[in-house]
Amino acid sequence: MNSRIRHAIATVLAAAWPAAAAGPGLAKQLSREIADTVEKVMPSVVVVRTEATRYLRAYDIFFGRRIAIPQVLSGQGSGMILDREGHVLTSRHVVAGVEHITVVLNDETELPATLVGSDPNTDLAVLKIRKPARVELTPIAVGDSDAIRIGEIVIAIGSPFSLASSVTLGVISQKGRSVGVLPFEDFIQTDAPINPGNSGGPLVDLDGRMIGVNAVIQTSGASQGNIGIGFAVPGNLARRVAESIIRTGRFDRPWLGIGWDEDTDPPPTGQPRGVRVAAVYRGTPAAKAGLRAGDVIARIAGQPVNSSHDLLRAVMSRPVGTTFPLEVRRDDRTMQLSITSARMPDVAQMADE
Repeated sequence: MNSRIRHAIATVLAAAWPAAAAGPGLAKQLSREIADTVEKVMPSVVVVRTEATRYLRAYDIFFGRRIAIPQVLSGQGSGMILDREGHVLTSRHVVAGVEHITVVLNDETELPATLVGSDPNTDLAVLKIRKPARVELTPIAVGDSDAIRIGEIVIAIGSPFSLASSVTLGVISQKGRSVGVLPFEDFIQTDAPINPGNSGGPLVDLDGRMIGVNAVIQTSGASQGNIGIGFAVPGNLARRVAESIIRTGRFDRPWLGIGWDEDTDPPPTGQPRGVRVAAVYRGTPAAKAGLRAGDVIARIAGQPVNSSHDLLRAVMSRPVGTTFPLEVRRDDRTMQLSITSARMPDVAQMADE
């Protein structure tokens, strides 16, 4: 955190005590520091506008035939500039199935963009702006999402309800959340208000560094607005996905080559619950490492495994080709194995195994 902001917050908190009575100047100082951070980040945040053609099926009663009536649907989300070459990170669902994409810069310059690639497992996508040489882009600074702590102040920036360049303030409520909307989830939870249209925009720390990609909101009843619970894809994972898409057009997702079940048997005293290996696929890292169906993975890279989420997080947080030490319970023995992740094959490739 910026030392000036840290000092301002500490001073404001101290001023709340009767023994340290102070005027409104301290709050104004904090306000200015936050505004400075937002001003630094704003040129890196964009609006992503989309158009898609959908066909409404109808029946012509006069000529007795079925017809398709084209409808042009418009959508909008948010994004952030990754580099001066014009790559933009956004949410996959913002651009899925669309035909035309326009990126609107903070100065309201509108530029056409194309989809470089996307990843359905993390709901992330990378666009490429077709920009004239005279247009200068400001890449967003990237922070370390692993280093953020629960309770830290964060800022969400995006375009909720078509209101471009909107800013909200909150704290990190929790890390490692799973809410059941994506194949892999390791969400950062925040109470910074996130609403429809914020998707793809950055969640930044008070130094203006991106530590998350706004992704999901929790709603209540018929309301589609924010109720103080929002989720963001961790910035470290988002950065890895984006770098892979820019390099190859896809995200090379690491995997071990196993199917698993949550282990319901009580673990030995003082040991992690573990994840039980249900299947080992042929020719995969798991098969080469000597894993067998029925094994219980208790630790990976020295970290305890109490659920499949723990296992997935450890594998997904490191690039393909990473070697992991495994602690495995087999029958009444504890074994030490070593496994090196590989790129997860396509579904068609897996079917041929």
